[in-house]
Amino acid sequence: MIEIPSDLHPDLVPLAFLLGNWVGAGVSDFPGAEKCNFGQEVTFSHDGRDFLEYTSRSWVLDAEGGKVSPLETETGYWRIDKDRKVEVVMARDQGVIEIWYGELADKKPQIDLVTDAVARTAASGPYSGGKRLYGYVNSDLMWVGEKATPEVELRPYMSAHLKKTVTPEEVEAMAKSLGDLPDDGIAFFK
Repeated sequence: MIEIPSDLHPDLVPLAFLLGNWVGAGVSDFPGAEKCNFGQEVTFSHDGRDFLEYTSRSWVLDAEGGKVSPLETETGYWRIDKDRKVEVVMARDQGVIEIWYGELADKKPQIDLVTDAVARTAASGPYSGGKRLYGYVNSDLMWVGEKATPEVELRPYMSAHLKKTVTPEEVEAMAKSLGDLPDDGIAFFK
């Protein structure tokens, strides 16, 4: 069940399935880069205004699933209009800023995005655009990204399967709402 926060901007209700902290793993594979498994943490949050704030951190995993090194960090803002059109502004630690446009599927929590504009710093690697598909499947968030460079045609390069996490603060709030914790609920976690 998707919970809709009471202070969520009304325009964002169709994107409520994205809200929260998500953690999981995936695969990265693109010509010119070493194929790897990666871990990822994604957060979609809001502050009552008409956009979701997005952050994503990923890291290379070793064969045992341990963190090896940072892979990529993204931050951005997601909006949706009354016609279910989605727009995303995103900045990556690799020196890339993107504008994405797409659409929320009819009657299912799935978003298809395509880059409309890409700006790169001199230090960034070659990149000319991409596509992404995000879907809420059996209470999990899954996504697949495609990427193009001047040398490589658009092709899949990353995908991940993420599960929603619950913070101690969320557990405390849920328990208090059920009357299971004393007013100083923090003691429960010590």
